Amino acid sequence: MQYYQNGFRGGNPDLQPAANTWRDRSRFAPLPDQVDVLIAGCGPAGLCLAAQLSQFPDIRTMIVERKPGPLEKGQADGVNTRSMEMFQAFGFGETVKREAYWVNQTNFWMPDPANPAAIRRVGRVQDVADDSSEMPHTLLNQARIHDLFLEVMQNSPTRLEPDYGWQVRDLTVADSGDYPVTVVLENTGVNAGNLHTVRARYVVGCDGARSNVRTAIGGELQGDAAHQAWGVMDILANTDFPDVRQKCLIASASEGNLLILPREGGYLFRMYVELDKLNPDERVSARNLTADHIIAAANRILPPYHLDVKQVVWWSVYEIGHRLTNRFDDGAEGRAPRVFTAGDACHTHSPKAGQGMNVSMGDAFNLGWKLAHVLTGRADPALLSTYSAERWGEAKRLIDTDHEWSRIMSAPPGQSELDGQDMPRIQAYFIRNLEFTGGLSVDYTGQRLTGPATYQGLATGMPIGKRFHSAPVVRLADAMQMQLGHVHDADGRYRLYMFAGRDPSSLHDLCDWLDGDQASPLRRHDGGDIDGYIDYRAIYQPTFDALDYAAMPALLTPIKGRLALQDHEKVFCTDHKGLGDIYAMRGIDRDQGCMIIVRPDQYIAHILPLTARAELADYFASVLR
Repeated sequence: MQYYQNGFRGGNPDLQPAANTWRDRSRFAPLPDQVDVLIAGCGPAGLCLAAQLSQFPDIRTMIVERKPGPLEKGQADGVNTRSMEMFQAFGFGETVKREAYWVNQTNFWMPDPANPAAIRRVGRVQDVADDSSEMPHTLLNQARIHDLFLEVMQNSPTRLEPDYGWQVRDLTVADSGDYPVTVVLENTGVNAGNLHTVRARYVVGCDGARSNVRTAIGGELQGDAAHQAWGVMDILANTDFPDVRQKCLIASASEGNLLILPREGGYLFRMYVELDKLNPDERVSARNLTADHIIAAANRILPPYHLDVKQVVWWSVYEIGHRLTNRFDDGAEGRAPRVFTAGDACHTHSPKAGQGMNVSMGDAFNLGWKLAHVLTGRADPALLSTYSAERWGEAKRLIDTDHEWSRIMSAPPGQSELDGQDMPRIQAYFIRNLEFTGGLSVDYTGQRLTGPATYQGLATGMPIGKRFHSAPVVRLADAMQMQLGHVHDADGRYRLYMFAGRDPSSLHDLCDWLDGDQASPLRRHDGGDIDGYIDYRAIYQPTFDALDYAAMPALLTPIKGRLALQDHEKVFCTDHKGLGDIYAMRGIDRDQGCMIIVRPDQYIAHILPLTARAELADYFASVLR
C-alpha cells in the first residue's frame, strides 16, 4: 500500500482526502435531481458497484435502498476464492481472512449400509485445490461483507453513503440528452408513498429477483422451479455430530438432505435442510413452516447424532428456482445501453452451491470499471455493451451447473451413491466442479476486450480471458515477499506486467520505448501521467541479491505526484525463500519473457512478446481513447 505521495498526513491511510462534495448531506437536505449513476439496491452487487465508483471524485453516484438501514444478519455467507481475490483489490481481503471461517475440508455423509437409519462419513475432499488461489474459501455473515463495502465508500474521496428508505418505482429512457434516464423514486420510510424524480446518465438495478428496474426495461426472469422447500438457519447449538466445524453434505436414507456450514466466531453454524415437496402450483409460504420445523427435520436426518439448539440467530424458508433474465441491459442496435441489471435482478438459483453473492459481485466488478471509463472519458460508450456479452454467458453457466448440483444433492441415496468410482456421485461431482465453485472458471475468451491466443505459449499458466493467477514474488527495493496480484487495486486501471527473459535487454528496450515514444500507450493515453490509466510493473528472473536496482531503466523508478517523489515499487523478482518461482508456477517463457495485459477487473486481456510494441499500442487503442 502506497501513501504520502502528495505529502505527509497522519491518521488512517485508508481514509482518502475528500473531494469537493456535489450534494448536501445534512439531515433534511433534499435528494439530488441529477446524477451520473443511480444504483438501486444495497445488496452485494449494489454495494460492490458503489464502492468501485466511489473512488472517482468526478462521478456523481447515488445508491438507494428500500430498507430503513444496513443489513444486520442472515442471507448469503459463502465467499469463494475469486471473491476473496477481489476483496484484496478493495483493501479488505485480510480483514475477511482474519474474521471468517476458512473452509478447508468438505465432508460427505450417507446412510450406513449396515444400518440405513444411521449416517456415516463416506469421504473427505480438500475444499480449495493446491495453488488454485492464494486466498481461502471463507464463510462470513453477508451483513459484515456489506459493512466492509460501506467502509470503503465512507473512506473514498466521494464519501459515498446510501439513501435508505427509497426504491425505484419506475423509469423511462429517452432517445437522447445528457441525462436520458428519468427515475421515479418512492419513499418506503416515514414518508412512505412520497415520490421524487431523478434524472441519470446510467441506472443499475441491483434490486433483487422482483426488480422494478428489470421490469421497466422489459426484462423477464425465465426458467423453472424444483417445487422443493428448503429451510436455512444460523444457529448456536450443541451436538455430538463430530464434523460440525467442517463443511458437510449429508444424505439420509428417507428424511432428505442436510448441508452444514460452520460460520465465523467458533460457535455459530448454518444449516440448509431439505423440507417438503411442493405441488406444481403451490408456494412455500402456504406450508406455514417455522424454525421448529427446520430443527425437527435436521434431527430426523442426523441419527445417530442429535442437535440441541440454544439460539436461532436467523432463519428462512425458500423454494429452489433457476431463472435467468432474457436481457442484462436496455441496449439496442446502434445504441449503447443506459440501464443495467446485476445480481438477483438477472439470475436466481439455489444457495447451496454458494454462488449467489459471489456471482452478483462478479457482475458489479465487471460493470463498475466500464462505467467509470466511459464517464471519465477514458473509453467510448460502446464499451458498456461488453457487460451483457460477458456476464450473460457466465450467468447461464451458473444456472446450468446449479440446476445439476441441486438435482444431485436432492436425489435419494440409491440414485446418488456411486458414480462408477470408489466414491459417492455427489463427491465426484463436487471434485469435478471445484474450479467453478471457487469462481475460477469465468472465461471471457473470444470477447471484444480479449486478444487472440497467438502468444499464449509465452505464459501457459495464465490463460487469456481468465483471471490473473497471482504467485509469490519479492519486491526488489526492500526484499518484501508478497503476491504479485496484490498490487492490483480496484481503481479502474489496467495492469501491464512485463516479465524479463534471460537477457533483460528486451525488457529495458521496451521500457525506453514506453517512456519516450509518443506511440507508446503510456504517452498516448496517460498523457505523461504516470500510472494514470495503466499501472505497469516489471518482474525479473534472478533473486533480489543478484540484481542492481540502480541500473534499472528510468521508467521503473519514476518520479510521481505533487512533490515529485520517486516510486520504489515497480520492480519485482523471483522469490528466494522457497514460496515458489513465478516463472515456473505460471509457465512464463524464461528465454523470451512476455507482457501480460490485465483488465481493471483482474482478467487477462492479452499476452504479447516484449518486442510486440505495435500490437501493445493497438490493443490499448482499441479500449482507451
